Amino acid sequence: MSRRSRPKAAEAARPAGGVPTSIVDRSLKLLKIDFHPTQGQPAAVRVVVATVLSIGGSLAVDAALVAIGTAVFPSTKGYTHFQFHDYAKLTVIGVIVACAAWPVVIRVSSVPRWLFFRLAILVTLVLWIPDLYILVRGQPARAVAVLICMHLAIALVTYNALVHLAPPGPAPQSTSASDPGRGPPSYP
Repeated sequence: MSRRSRPKAAEAARPAGGVPTSIVDRSLKLLKIDFHPTQGQPAAVRVVVATVLSIGGSLAVDAALVAIGTAVFPSTKGYTHFQFHDYAKLTVIGVIVACAAWPVVIRVSSVPRWLFFRLAILVTLVLWIPDLYILVRGQPARAVAVLICMHLAIALVTYNALVHLAPPGPAPQSTSASDPGRGPPSYP
């Protein structure tokens, strides 16, 4: 489907000037979700490499932040959420979800890095909600501050690994008959 041809329902929802009128159309336009990718999918091997490095890098940064946090705030030594097994499983799950989302974002947006960056910020803010909840429930503020830094670090590592190590591929080739260089060969 070309950019110019749209489903009939979408045409009916737009006035003659092409400005989206429904809340869904306006929201998708605001979020730059246009289902017209201008870039192809990243190579699968690059996504796998970026995923493995994101997991390893995130776990390493988490361990470093725990070490720094317990050195700067000795009262946090032995804090339950600073145990490797406690944060590792959640880190791995979160990174895998983010890495699976990257090819989807490339598929639905003509500006995938723009959208993925904002999604990373949004997800990080959402993941701070449980941190703030346990703070309100009486957990040590210094330990929660380290957890917040861990979430931020995971987002930074994962975003950068994906966009730099698994960038979008070349633009998809058009196979429509309207493209004079494409289609079945003509015989004399």
